[in-house]
Amino acid sequence: MNWLYLALAGAVEIAWSQSNRPTQHFTRPLPTLVCFALAAGSVYLLTLAMRTIPVGTAYAVFTGIGAVGVGTLGAVVHRDPVTPLRVTALVLIVGGIVLARLAAPHD
Repeated sequence: MNWLYLALAGAVEIAWSQSNRPTQHFTRPLPTLVCFALAAGSVYLLTLAMRTIPVGTAYAVFTGIGAVGVGTLGAVVHRDPVTPLRVTALVLIVGGIVLARLAAPHD
């Protein structure tokens, strides 16, 4: 269950990253509230995951999920450049997430 919390924390982190721009530098109240709620939600889910997942593993996987998700959204939604080096970096991050999961103690 804690790995599910960790995956959800990463997904909420991705949503949080996309909620920053609509705040227009935190000048719009409703988007700012959504942004803060998503940030708090992702950290809360991360803390739930860390009940049994070691902090180093949990945080590495959490940030990896965020990095891959935001990188993918950047390419698909925001038309960020897709280069072989960027794709390789994302593939290596995914590999690291899988390896961290395989190496983690079973809960």
